[in-house]
Formats: sequence, structure tokens, C-alpha cells
Amino acid sequence: MVRRLAALPILVAFALTNGAPANADSEPDDGSTFPRSIALPAGFQPEGIAIAPIEALAYFGSRVEGSIYRVNLRTGEGSILTVGPGTGSNGLKIDPFQRLFVAGAAAGNARIIDLRTGAILQSYQLATTANTFVNDLILAWGAAWFTDSSTPVLYKIPLFGRDGGLPTQDDVERLPLSGDIVFGPGVNSNGITTTPDERSLLVVQSNTGGLFRVDPATGVARAVDLGGELLPGGDGLLREGHTLFAVQNRSNLVAKIELDDQGATGTVIERVTDPLLDVPATVAAFGNRLYMPNARFTTAPTPTTPYDAIAIDKP
Repeated sequence: MVRRLAALPILVAFALTNGAPANADSEPDDGSTFPRSIALPAGFQPEGIAIAPIEALAYFGSRVEGSIYRVNLRTGEGSILTVGPGTGSNGLKIDPFQRLFVAGAAAGNARIIDLRTGAILQSYQLATTANTFVNDLILAWGAAWFTDSSTPVLYKIPLFGRDGGLPTQDDVERLPLSGDIVFGPGVNSNGITTTPDERSLLVVQSNTGGLFRVDPATGVARAVDLGGELLPGGDGLLREGHTLFAVQNRSNLVAKIELDDQGATGTVIERVTDPLLDVPATVAAFGNRLYMPNARFTTAPTPTTPYDAIAIDKP
């Protein structure tokens, strides 16, 4: 079942003074009065998104040259946090130390950025061959885990101790994928998250629509039984408890899936769409809303092509 969300009017949030948070009495915690459409720079070509919920700040990565754009969700206003290295920034995640982890796309690398200053704290070369596209990541079990859409492998960057000490290049680990997942032409491993029991990883394969549960110790992947359902164009994944939200990019859909504890089986409860979606890529949550950058993969990019991010109510 596909449910089309009604086109809501774009609401203007209360203004901020010098970027300080608005008065708690003037803004509900669910962000329902925040702008539903957020303009991003022309030609930006967004892909990844991460949200710092306490500050209500969203971060977007450019897949064309890697800049990171920071937006205040209350106002929709934003600015460049850090200029990119000339290669793409795809998946993004924020850790408790105010650091942004960035998947480096075709460069096969990862960067860690200080959210307070925009400085690059560390970079790592993950891939060892030219056949690579480091696409998305999740922070789990004291490490950052990255997918590669071109090569059947997961990359692991361990984080040391309670102070989150960063490792060296020599500490990067590569975990070959095996089992039920079979790579083919196109985009393979994409979005990644953890199972509800937080013992395994979940990875969606874009070109086949398969969802897989991966053993983080062995790399063995087993297909998640969705009762015959597939997730073609599966991109960003977001899990909240036993509920998994899966973006199906070119279909302009978000699938809501209820998982068992182990993530071995799941039921697609519904799929929702919205008139403002234009090939969304990844997804992050704030309050009762899901935020998605419109990657617009089906639109020929130019330096003046408009881009935005859209918020929808959680189904």
C-alpha cells in the first residue's frame, strides 16, 4: 500500500537571535512548525544527511565536490561548514564528540570533521582498489562501519576508549561480504544500520532491492525475510526500535518495516510518498519528522540546478 501524504503548507519558524535556540515555549519538540522545505545551494547535488537533535542542526554532503552544508532546522537558513576536497561526500553520521563521519564515495575514503570548526580531524583510505564507491555508514559497537556499493566488503574504523580516540590508517579493517548477497552491475550495498537487538548489521542492496542481515564478525549476509517484498532503489536506512524506514530513491517512496528482534524477518507495513519528493537519497529524523535531501538523480545537474531537502511526518 502506498499512502500519499498531503502537501502541507510551508511554515515559517520563529526567528533566532544570533543563532541561539528559540525559547522552549515557542517551539514544540517535534519540530512541526519548522520549514518543511529547506533550500540547499544551487548545484550542490546533496546526498547524505545527519541531524544534531539538541541543536536542531542538519548537515548535508555534496556528492559532486564534498562540501558540508549546515542548516538550522528552525529557520531553514544555512551556510557552508567546510569546503569539500573535490570528491563526493555521501553518508554522514554524528558521534557524541561533535564529530561528523563522512563516506567518501568514489574516492574510496572517509573523513572525520570537527563540527565546531569545520576542520578535518582525520582521513582514512578505506578501499584498496579503484573499483569502489564508499556510500553510507553507521556508528555501532565503538566503530564506524561503511558500505561499498562496488565491492562486496564492509570497512570498519575502530574508535578507542571512552574519549573516542581516533585510530591510525593501519587500524582500518576490511570485512569481505559473503552468504546470500551477490554483487552485480549498478549500485549494490547502500544504506546500513543495526538490527533491533543491536547484534548484527542491516544492509540494503539498491539494484536488487534485497535487505540483508550481516554478521559483523564474519561478514556472512543472510537475506531478511520480508514476506516476498523487495526494496528496489533502496538507499538510506533509519531504524527506531523495531521500525525501519527505508528510502526507495527513484520511486520517491519511504517504506515502513516492522522487524523482529534479530532483524531476520520483517513486514512492510506501508509505503508513503509526497509531492515534494524528487529522488530522495538518505534519511534522518527530528521529532516526528523524517528529513530527506532530494538528490534529483534523474535531473541533469548544472551549476544552477536547484536542490532542497524535504520533511515529512513519520508514517
